[in-house]
Amino acid sequence: MPFEKIEPEKAASAIVLQIERLVLRGVLRPGERLPSERNLAIKFDVSRPTLRDALAKLEARGLIVTRRNSGAFIAQVLGSAFSKPLIKLFSTHDEALLDYLSFRRDLEGMAAARAAEFANDTDRKVIQSIFKRMELAHEKSSPDDEAAIDAEFHLAIVEAAHNVVLLHMMRSMFDLLQAGVFYNRQLLFGKRSNRSMLLDQHRAIFDAIMAQDPGAARAAIEAHLAFIEECMVQQNRNIRDEDVAQQRLAHEKAR
Repeated sequence: MPFEKIEPEKAASAIVLQIERLVLRGVLRPGERLPSERNLAIKFDVSRPTLRDALAKLEARGLIVTRRNSGAFIAQVLGSAFSKPLIKLFSTHDEALLDYLSFRRDLEGMAAARAAEFANDTDRKVIQSIFKRMELAHEKSSPDDEAAIDAEFHLAIVEAAHNVVLLHMMRSMFDLLQAGVFYNRQLLFGKRSNRSMLLDQHRAIFDAIMAQDPGAARAAIEAHLAFIEECMVQQNRNIRDEDVAQQRLAHEKAR
């Protein structure tokens, strides 16, 4: 018979390759906990020693981390995209905000156009599901939920573009956004008029992708991010104006 016995080492390598692909494609996300060794061994239909060998190889490559009594987790590989000193500079200089939004406008415009062109039915169902949750959060007047779903919506569009380099680059951007490095989304969504306009903008993006119109999708993303830039610039201006007014008041009281 032409069959050869499968060596445990080959099985371990196959597991490594499969998990690497899932990380590369963005299916397994940084910080996500893997199933227990027992469950993983069952899913892969391999022995526990073979599975441990595969996990050890993945950990040596920096793709997973194991924690005592907690299990194995996908490593925060995106954190290495920016050094801590650079992140500190990002958070303390206004010009970084404008460059960040400009960068997002260019890349997300491309991602939205690609999503409109290349998204499959499943991709569109995911985007539709997230947008429905966004509408529900808006009806419930829940700005915190809307702000959280906002990032999910944009990432789903990037995922639907089907470009893994673009996906991981944009995930690193959104990690910084969610950490409040560039601006506070809760402040942006906290104003009722902003929330209504943001929902309308997301609906325009959604409609263009559902209609498979790349040009309209790109234009809708660009208009949305231009609005955010305008809001952030005005917010920073208001903060500076308030600082000046406070200084004048303190000076008047001291006279």
